[in-house]
Formats: sequence, C-alpha cells, structure tokens
Amino acid sequence: MARASNLVIVESPSKAKTIGKYLGAEYTVKASMGHLRDLPKSTMGVDLEHDFTPKYIPVSGKEELIRELKKAAAQADTVYLATDPDREGEAISWHLKELLELPAEKARRVTFNEITQRVVRESIANPRDIDYHLVDAQQARRILDRIVGYQLSPLLWKKVRRGLSAGRVQSVATRLVVDRENEIRAFIPREYWSLDVKLNRLEKPGSFIARYYGTDKKKELESEAQVQAVIDDIAGKTFTVTNVKRAEKKRTAAPPFTTSTLQQEASRKLNMTPKRTMAVAQQLYEGVDVAGEGTLGLITYMRTDSLRLSDEAMAAAADFIKNRYGKEYYYGKFHVFKTKSNAQDAHEAIRPTHVELDPDRIQGSLTKEQYKLYKLIWSRFLASQMANAVYDTVSIDTQCAGHIFRSSHQSLRFAGFIAVYEEGKDEETDVASSPLPDLQEGEQACIGDISKEQHFTQPPARYTEATLVKVMEEKGVGRPSTYAATVSVIQDREYVNKVDKRLMPTALGEVVNSLMMDRFQDIIDVEFTANMETSLDDVEAGKRNWKAVLADFYTGFQQELTDAEAALEGTRLKVPEEESEEVCEACGRKMVVKVGRFGKFLACPGWPECKTTKPIVERMPGRCPLCGSTILKRKSKRGYAYYACEKGTECGFMSWDVPTELDCPECGQTMFKKSGRGKQKAFCINEQCVNFLPEDKRGYYKKKETAEEKKPAAKKKSAKKTKGAEK
Repeated sequence: MARASNLVIVESPSKAKTIGKYLGAEYTVKASMGHLRDLPKSTMGVDLEHDFTPKYIPVSGKEELIRELKKAAAQADTVYLATDPDREGEAISWHLKELLELPAEKARRVTFNEITQRVVRESIANPRDIDYHLVDAQQARRILDRIVGYQLSPLLWKKVRRGLSAGRVQSVATRLVVDRENEIRAFIPREYWSLDVKLNRLEKPGSFIARYYGTDKKKELESEAQVQAVIDDIAGKTFTVTNVKRAEKKRTAAPPFTTSTLQQEASRKLNMTPKRTMAVAQQLYEGVDVAGEGTLGLITYMRTDSLRLSDEAMAAAADFIKNRYGKEYYYGKFHVFKTKSNAQDAHEAIRPTHVELDPDRIQGSLTKEQYKLYKLIWSRFLASQMANAVYDTVSIDTQCAGHIFRSSHQSLRFAGFIAVYEEGKDEETDVASSPLPDLQEGEQACIGDISKEQHFTQPPARYTEATLVKVMEEKGVGRPSTYAATVSVIQDREYVNKVDKRLMPTALGEVVNSLMMDRFQDIIDVEFTANMETSLDDVEAGKRNWKAVLADFYTGFQQELTDAEAALEGTRLKVPEEESEEVCEACGRKMVVKVGRFGKFLACPGWPECKTTKPIVERMPGRCPLCGSTILKRKSKRGYAYYACEKGTECGFMSWDVPTELDCPECGQTMFKKSGRGKQKAFCINEQCVNFLPEDKRGYYKKKETAEEKKPAAKKKSAKKTKGAEK
C-alpha cells in the first residue's frame, strides 16, 4: 500500500476520526491533543527587559507524541494544520509549524467552520498561509495574562493567603459579583400597594378584574392610607368603561445562538454550566457517529459572537419549514440578524450543519447531554427563520370617581416560531391574566370584591452563571472563548460560591477584590479591561503591534505593583472567618471554617485556649443501607471523596458511589450513582434486590492486566516423588 502523501493535524482524536472519514487514503489525520508548545510553568518565561520575548518549550509529557508527529511530517509532502478557526487554533498551528520545523511552503493552514464532508474537502482544496496577526493577538493575550498572574499572585500570597491567584479577566468578573452584592446590601426597600377590584357587568352576565392605574396619568399607591382613600372614593359607585383598545401584537423569533447566548440558554433551560455547555458543544462540532449516516459534525463552530448565517443554511431551513410546518410558518424571506458593532464576526452563528437531522431522528446516537444541547441549537436556528407569532391584545380602562382601573389580556392567534422554540427568561415577570368579556365603551359595572396587597421593591438579583456571562458580554469583558473559563475559575479559586444557582462572593473574594480596588485600579476597571480586549482585536486586524500593546499595559502595571508593595509593607490582610452551625463540644462556641495545608476544616474560635478541630462533612441525600442513618461525604487521606454512615465504625458502611435522593422501586433502599461529571444513571446496591447492579457493571474504568499479571501462576513442585518418578 502506498504511503499517504499528506498529513492533516487537528487537536483532538474525535475531530481526527471525523475528518479522516471525509478524506481519501492519501491523507493521514493525527491529533496534537491541544498545545504541544507553551510558556514554562515554573518561571515567567517572558523577557520583560527585551521586548517581551517569550520563551516557548515543548509541553511536558508530550515528547512521544512530538516524535511521532515529526516522523509523520518528515514523510509527508504537505502538512495541513487544521486546528480550530480562532486565535487559539491559529497559535496552535503556528507552534506546530515551529516545533516540527516545517518550511512555509510545506505548512498549509486550513479551517473548518463546520466539519462536514463538503466543507472539509473545500478547505483542503483551498489552504492558506498562517495568519500571523491572529497568532500575535493570541501571544499578546497569553503574555498579558502571564505577566498579571505571575507578578500579582505572589503579592496575594504574601498579603492574604498562600495559593491564591490573580487574573486579568477573572478579577473583573469577581468585581462584578462583589459590586452586585454591595448593591443588594445597600438596597433600601420601598413600599407600594396594588389595588384590584372585581367588576360585575350591569346589563350582561360576566365579570372581570381591573387594577388601579391612576387618575389622569399613571400613579403608584405608596401607603395603605392612599389605598383606603381610593376605596372610600369608589365605595358604592358605578364604574364606566371609558376606553377599549384592541390590537394585534407580533413577536419575532430570537436570533440563532452566539457563544454567550448559548451558555445563557443552556444554563436556564438545561441547568448546564457554561463550562459543561462548551465541552458538549465541542463534541457536537467535532463529530458524532450517527446511525445510518456515519461520523458527522452536527453543529458549526461554537466560539463566535456573530449572528450571520450562510445563504445555504437559510435556504435549507426554508425548505424544511415549508415541508414540515407549512408555508405560512416560514418567515417569507431570509431572516438576517444584525451582528453587534463590536463583534469580531469571524464565523457564522451556531447552527446545525444539517437541518434535516432533527434531534428526535438521531437521539439514539447521542448522549442525553448531547441530545438536549443539539435540540436547543437546532430549535433556535429553525425558529429564527420562522414566521412571527401573532397575539390579539385588548386593554380596557374603567373609571369611577376620577380613578382609572385597567384590565388587559392577550391571546395567541398564530403560533409561528413558538411552535418550535421560545426563549427562556432569567426572571419570570409576566403575570397570567384571565380572558376579558366583550366590553364596549360606555358600558357600566358595579363593584364586587376589593383586593389590596402590600409590596416592597426588591433588590437586584444576584448573578447566575448565565446572567454573569450576559453582563460580561455587554460590558466587553472577555471574548466568546473566555466566558466559560472565567466563570469556572472564579469558583475554583473560591472567590465566588454558587448558592441556590446564584453567585455570591466569599469573604476571601471580597478581601482580594478590596485589595485590587485599592491598589490595581486598571486591572480591576471594567472599561480598562474592555479597552484591552479592543486592543487585542486591533492586533488581530493588523492595526496595532502586539508588543506595543504589552508595553503600554506594563508601564502602568509595574508602577502599581511597586506602589502596592511599598504601601503594604509589613501588612497582612485578614480574611473574616466563616461561622458554621457546628458547636464546639469542648466550650460551646460556634466553630469557624479554617483553611489548612490539606484544605478546609472546622476549628474553635477560642484558639489557643481551646484547640478543638473537626473535619467538614457534607450531609448527602438518602439513608444508610445498613442502619438507615444519615450518609456523610468524607475525604480519604489522599483527597478522594467517599460516602460513609454518620455512625462510623459502629455501622461500618462506606462506598465510593454517590447516594441519590431516589429510592429503589423494588426494595425501597437508597439508590446510588457512579461518581464523576455529567448525569449518571442511578442503580441499586442491595445484593438481595432484583434491581441490584454488580460493581463491574457500574461503568468504572477497569485497569488492564499487564503481561506479567496475565501469566498463569507456576505450579509448586511436590516434595514427594510419584511412583512413576521413582523408576
């Protein structure tokens, strides 16, 4: 068999598998497994005195892969660098070119906005050179974040706590959460009242509810005394219908997804974190084995801020809508959405690559998470090309003693895009209203029931992961490729905690944020960070030199760092201790959360007089299968989570599997699930139950036997000789 004359390098094995099926035998497709060259972890790796020259080294642990790729590249006539179509992907391709020592004429760059046979073959047929503006923009961001992280983090270690880290975008994201918390603390509730009356028609049967609106203009009732004054005015009097307004209201579908809106909607509707959303979207982009179709990339590239759609995609959607739902459900023409002025617009919006592959048709080939996310993307795209939803609305004003009361209602006349998809909301504010009778101007009604209710204005809601991503996008903090990582890292660093799906700053987060606000105003400034993103966009567009951008930033940052070191000389900032509900058994005081070498633990605040400590335990759902007591989450000496009965050795139950809130339908015992990320199927661990699932079928990784372990044990020679041997 003749050797392949072309080598294609992508980042992941799944992407390599998909692309490999689209190309002929003359192409070999290999995966780089991400970056193969990067800045060293142990040192700065950037020469700050000589024009910010980076020192790149091969990534530790990838030596074998590098040798394999070098050998394959040497044997190939052309090497196609097919990493992701963004700054990061361009930089990976450049690093590969340098690391594999490829001449410019041999290294060809190709990108795929969608991994379909047509696009892959077209891209391979039309390669280009590496775009060094994109590479420079990525280098600038990488070095910028390295400078901030490696020079600011040691200051936090000395002044706050060891092990902390600071980052350019994560610091601003933390500030947004802290600022919102301060808004909530400073909020002063304001009283207001609602007044509803039930009105009975005089000439015809029927009644309806009307709410107080005002007099000649809208007026809010601010006290019970004001409410009572209105009630006294209308008592025993007749109401007259003064205005009936009927109208048609149209609602247009939401645009197709960008990275930000996908993360927001997946959080609202699927309860998926931004990080998990992007991981599953990457799987859909790189390719899935679909029964009857082969390996297919199911969605376009998922890191984008563009609302643009190709004519081909919109035409396919038009045909699909007309055939499945009818011509009246089609928008009537290509529905083009305007992309924001500050967007990079490098790729299309996120959409399915084959609209005819509806989610239910391929559900059996997808995991539950893949199916749900694909359905969300498919439905949103299809709806974006569908007709408006049409509502009939009616608003009725009734008047009595100079006071206006208003009733309103809307009903759906034509579903349009709502037949497929309706956008979720962060805060549900719509109040359902009952249908109204066919009232006419001049008609009269009398009072039935009167209902008054006191309300107080509410503080702004804490951010969810979805709304934090939304505000970061609005303020220009970060870019599509960084939202998920930023939201994840501020929680991993314990600057922010998620409580009831809402983000709250920790005491540590507030202390670090206060230090940053006092000493590093540029780093923590939202506008400064947004302007820095614009500067990086200018580098990508070839409008600015990347080293000049770094120099402009570093001059101010270095001065702030020097001033902070001087101002904080001899000072150590104290993080307020978090009080727990656990009571010290020795002295009765409430214990506090401390952080030690091996993580968090509970300690008595009376130290050094009282030295009582306890491990932090988390109560789990379900009951101990042996004695029915509470199950606690604990950590082994090596830091691994396990689950044990609260009675300890007295009971003896422990498991590596995670208890759930579900009970087995057969035996009634608590069901467990495999530990790990993603949604896991619950199973019964009761050996006496017909639903019992043995350990070897619970999906855990099974260690492969070594050659030595596979050898049969040697038979021991008997000390006694057999009769045959004596001869």
